[in-house]
Amino acid sequence: MTIAILSALPEEQQGLAHALSDVDTVQHAGRQFVCGRYAGQKVVLALSGIGKVAAATTTAALIERFGVQQLVFTGVAGGVGAGVQVGDVVVARHFVQHDMDVRPLFPRWQVPGYGSALFDCDAALHDGLLQAAQDCVRQAGAWQLPLLQGHAPGAHSGLIASGDQFIVSAAVAQGITQDLAAAGHAVLAVEMEGAAITQACADYDIPFAAVRTISDRADGNAHVDFPAFVSAVASRYAQHIVLHWLNKNAGKPDNR
Repeated sequence: MTIAILSALPEEQQGLAHALSDVDTVQHAGRQFVCGRYAGQKVVLALSGIGKVAAATTTAALIERFGVQQLVFTGVAGGVGAGVQVGDVVVARHFVQHDMDVRPLFPRWQVPGYGSALFDCDAALHDGLLQAAQDCVRQAGAWQLPLLQGHAPGAHSGLIASGDQFIVSAAVAQGITQDLAAAGHAVLAVEMEGAAITQACADYDIPFAAVRTISDRADGNAHVDFPAFVSAVASRYAQHIVLHWLNKNAGKPDNR
């Protein structure tokens, strides 16, 4: 089995790349892909690019060129759900495109041709990543609490909303969450890639799941020093969670 690990930022993949053996770098579709092995499994690392189109293109390249059979995404996001704080981790159970709106042809947020506004992540991958995230935040306090001003991080599971918009306005974030809540959808975080990756993986019947570290509250306020946060927290989360999950996944039969 070949597993793809997509990340939003180069810093998030440094530790993962160093953990691989038999490393080979491939240039394809204007992107760099790092191929190697970890715990006996074939792994391909790549940066998603920013926004839904870039992320979908990278996903298609991973599937078509490298034959990946599972795909996991790590990155940062803005927390918008109640109780979702900077330093927490959200493991996506579903994704929605908050900027998809082709009314009156289809209901708001529904992607034409799919019959639903929500795209589900793979249940088994979700559960494995959630367990790894819970383990990570339990161990994170000693090196993370000073940066987070004493907040003890937590792990959450639920809906993440994606759109081609970097949300830095509390009013915009509130509008997204309130509109979706009125339709029965409780959003925990917002970002720019996950829903597109989920849709592409659904087209190819490839299991996908995502884990996002909360770097801000999508309100324009600098809750922490972002570069320091990415280096000290998000990159270590990505490495710990993904490698923990890969170790647990090692040796499982490949039924695909």
